Amino acid sequence: ENFTQNPADYAFKSVKFADVTLMAGFTTVRDLGGSGVNISLRNAIARGDIKGPRVFTAGKAIATTGGHADPTNGYRKDLMGDPGPREGVANGPEECRQAVRQRYKDGSDLIKITATGGVLSMAKNGKNPQFFDDELEAIVQTAKDYGFKVAVHAHGAEGMKRAIRAGVNSIEHGTFMDDEAIALFKQYGTWYVPTITAGRSVGDSALIPGYYPAVVVPKAIETGPQIQQTFAKAYKAGVKIAFGTDAAVFQHGKNWLEFGYMIEAGMKPMDAIKSATINAAELLGEKENLGSIEAGKLADIVAVDGDPLKDAKVFGKVVFIMKDGVVYK
Repeated sequence: ENFTQNPADYAFKSVKFADVTLMAGFTTVRDLGGSGVNISLRNAIARGDIKGPRVFTAGKAIATTGGHADPTNGYRKDLMGDPGPREGVANGPEECRQAVRQRYKDGSDLIKITATGGVLSMAKNGKNPQFFDDELEAIVQTAKDYGFKVAVHAHGAEGMKRAIRAGVNSIEHGTFMDDEAIALFKQYGTWYVPTITAGRSVGDSALIPGYYPAVVVPKAIETGPQIQQTFAKAYKAGVKIAFGTDAAVFQHGKNWLEFGYMIEAGMKPMDAIKSATINAAELLGEKENLGSIEAGKLADIVAVDGDPLKDAKVFGKVVFIMKDGVVYK
């Protein structure tokens, strides 16, 4: 698609995805990286031009050369070129600062970086650390100067530990966190966003012959089932957890499946609900406006048909949706 889809194509697709996400009962989402149309999508929803959830977006994610979010991985150099900080590829502290400032110029709400390898990128290592300490520190300090929170894609333990020590706000996936990483999560108060649904999806898809390129398959098979196991360990240890799914790795609108996977792994149903409401609002820095039904907060209310404390499938049976006082269903 990188060779055949224009930004306008992605924009029109995103309109549909925004609609199905809102109608699944998700009134606010955090978007952690895309082509750049995500900023325009946020603005269109905020203006009321289209229907969708309230969007907090990172714009384009930031990676190192060859890193998980390098948009040219696996493609011909003569067709794709060598991206830099503007496109989300930064090497060394100065380029890292420049990349954060570019996100500010672009209109991003937060910063997303890929601190380790990933599953679906066209590179063989899905766990290796991909930023040095001084690069991470430059990103975090610059982000603070501009009022940004920093979300970090990380599968491997070393990359996530470097990121936590640098002062980032959240770790996404956290697949291979070890005991030292868990201790750091608790010491620094870092949020963990597990994305179990994405892990289950890639693990299942990797078993279908030809579904993924050969370089992706072993990473997906190793990583997919592990996320839920890691989540269970982190939850039991008392790590702060916020709800997140990595939608687009699986079908938009199926985000509610995450509740079931979290509960299946040992989380109390009410804790799962809190992870998607008040905890998520705190991670966003929007606890004063979102996350609970209180006087003075935005009127976001969702109702389901049944008792979700007894049956996780009920999360997928949304019968009422209100966002900012407007009823959509």
